[in-house]
Amino acid sequence: MSRLSRAFLAARAALGLALVFAQLIALQLGSLAPHWMIALCLAYAIQALAQWLWSRRDAKAQLPVRVASPLWWAGIGLDLAVIGLLMALDHGVNYSAMLVLPVLMAGVLAPRLQGLATAAAATLLMLVVAGWDVLQGADVGLRMTQAGLVGSGFFVVSLLASEMASRLAREVHAARDSMEIAHQQAELNRLVIAEMQEGVLVVDRSGSVRAANPAAISLLDEPGSSRATPFQLLGVSRWQALMLAVEQAFAGGSWPAAGRDLSIDLPGGVQRSLRLRLRFTRRQEANLTEDLCVLLLEDKRQVLARSQQEKLAAMGRVSAGIAHEIRNPLAAIAQANALLAEDSGEARGRQLTGIVEFNVQRLKRIVDDVMAVAPSQAIASLPVEAGKLVGEICRDWAHTNQLGYGPDAAVSCTLPQQPLLVAFDAEHLRRVLVNLLDNALRHAGQVQVELAAEPAGKGEPSVRLSVFSAGAPIPLEVEQHLFEPFFSTRSRGNGLGLFICRELCERYDARIECKRRSVPLPGNEFTVWLRRLEFPTPMSRR
Repeated sequence: MSRLSRAFLAARAALGLALVFAQLIALQLGSLAPHWMIALCLAYAIQALAQWLWSRRDAKAQLPVRVASPLWWAGIGLDLAVIGLLMALDHGVNYSAMLVLPVLMAGVLAPRLQGLATAAAATLLMLVVAGWDVLQGADVGLRMTQAGLVGSGFFVVSLLASEMASRLAREVHAARDSMEIAHQQAELNRLVIAEMQEGVLVVDRSGSVRAANPAAISLLDEPGSSRATPFQLLGVSRWQALMLAVEQAFAGGSWPAAGRDLSIDLPGGVQRSLRLRLRFTRRQEANLTEDLCVLLLEDKRQVLARSQQEKLAAMGRVSAGIAHEIRNPLAAIAQANALLAEDSGEARGRQLTGIVEFNVQRLKRIVDDVMAVAPSQAIASLPVEAGKLVGEICRDWAHTNQLGYGPDAAVSCTLPQQPLLVAFDAEHLRRVLVNLLDNALRHAGQVQVELAAEPAGKGEPSVRLSVFSAGAPIPLEVEQHLFEPFFSTRSRGNGLGLFICRELCERYDARIECKRRSVPLPGNEFTVWLRRLEFPTPMSRR
């Protein structure tokens, strides 16, 4: 509506300039116009032009226009007065058509009742001028009939303008509501896509990435990297397999609903296996035929972990029951073997009972490991001072394995200056860290442990506990099964170490991950993200 107001003010300015030019043209043609008329037209043009220029500086007009408002008196009221004077004092020109502008302006910008009042004022003005002409000797029937017809037209114009303005206002209000809802929906979609664990890319036929969420960027590059859109897949060697899949999808027009697996190269020569699903969006307009492709990326390890989650849950319940049933006969076997060892005096008998004892203890450890990760009730998070505990665990483990401990030794531990309180159980944290240290020692001779507080990002403040071992990269076919139960690359391993680490971490809202690190030394790094707690504030003394 403010645009309509400025449009009417511009029309008033144009009308004022037209009146001035008309008077100047009349002077040039020899007509002797009174000076007061030229002055009146010039003053009206200056006022209308100044009001229009001022409205361009004022962003919002006060609408609707009331009779008591300055805009009504400076616009509509002034127009009625000036046109009325011209009609009354200049009988040679018919100025009645100019009254349509204030009537139309009031019908659009003012409430309907005030618009009709303005039309009534213009009609009365026409009747007064017609009566004055009758007194001057004009035909009464003709003048009064003309005034009545023009006045009726004013009322029709006012009603039509008011109805159209009301409908326009309703449409504008509905459009604003729709835009607000669309804006909220777009913002909601943006937040949902940004927080998705699954990577989302929008790619066109040329390989240009139009949009990408943070999860997709972290899958295509190293974690923590940032890349602004748009960017090109074409021409980047490590994304060649991804670009080839996009070209094949556009060429074939379809893609398997379950997706396909492909491998991409990360900086440092590390490969990452991805599950790729594609969806197409096509514009149906004739002149806007542009095909876009939505790529849904997911780390293959997460896909395998999700597909095995239900199996592992069922397996956990069955394994817990089996382990519980094994304990009693295993204890009986251990007791019977101890009695046989006491009665056997021969070397051959002692050797056989020793073998039985070794395997009984091995079975006990397996049973304990299975019971440790068996489904149980939720455990409350216990506050643990991580810095002190991690330092003690690393020193004890290095001493037990007869390894040097220190910054330049086989085992190094970097701890923060300030104490860190995390949500975990002390014995469970010890078990997780010892399992990671044992795993690192089997694959490398140098182990680096680091504990650091990470700044609070989108989620809760966290603490990073990393165990790094320099050595050859873990093969891709092994990395996919690292945290699966009973998977081991050693012939005598039970394959429960890393599985226990993951299960214990999930109990305390922590998570564990493995990645290849290239600087400052190439090697494999296991990282545990712990939930940080705030230290309780001491109660003030009275």
